[in-house]
Amino acid sequence: MTGQAKLSGANGAELPGYLKAAEGTGRGAVVVIHEWWGLTDQIRGIADRLAREGFTAFAPDLYRGKVTKDATEAGKLMSALDRKQAVEDLSRAVEALQRRAPGTKVAVLGFCMGGALTLAAAAMDTRVAAAVPFYGIPPEEAADLAKIRCPVLGHYANIDDWCTPDRVDALEKKLKGASVPLELHRYDAGHAFFNENRPEVYSPRNAELAWTRTVEFLRTKLG
Repeated sequence: MTGQAKLSGANGAELPGYLKAAEGTGRGAVVVIHEWWGLTDQIRGIADRLAREGFTAFAPDLYRGKVTKDATEAGKLMSALDRKQAVEDLSRAVEALQRRAPGTKVAVLGFCMGGALTLAAAAMDTRVAAAVPFYGIPPEEAADLAKIRCPVLGHYANIDDWCTPDRVDALEKKLKGASVPLELHRYDAGHAFFNENRPEVYSPRNAELAWTRTVEFLRTKLG
């Protein structure tokens, strides 16, 4: 897959990633944040789906070209990622999408590692208009989630050794306690249930439900 256009930052330099322009009348823009595997075709496919729904979508390449299908290697790539730099990359993407179309509202949406970064970005950048984390929670030292002021739509799995139900409960309590506008859904599925390229965990019914909820949420929050 190749993007239809390039996205440039304030200094004119191209931001690494995959940009897909909205089809039809634009409804806003979405930054799509990849899993620990890197910027895969599956993530590009999500950007394509969002574009068909009327959103301009940009998936930043946080690993700068590195992609893997091996879990051990993915763990190394994630561990080596400078989280502060990653959040700065996401902020630059938000800014660039707004500069590309002034007045555009921009959401962040991510999966697993990207889900955690979604919440961190929302906590640290007030320009984020909405956040959609899929089975991701950042460590407490990464961001103060009580600072989130945008609406959040969370998708979490009941069968998950990383974002365990207890951690999800704690996340919900924290966000509600900080008066963050929150809609949180739990699914009887495993971690990464949305990834159709992983048949061992993919749950078509739950994935479709999560997608329908996501599109409706984005349409409402981004206009």
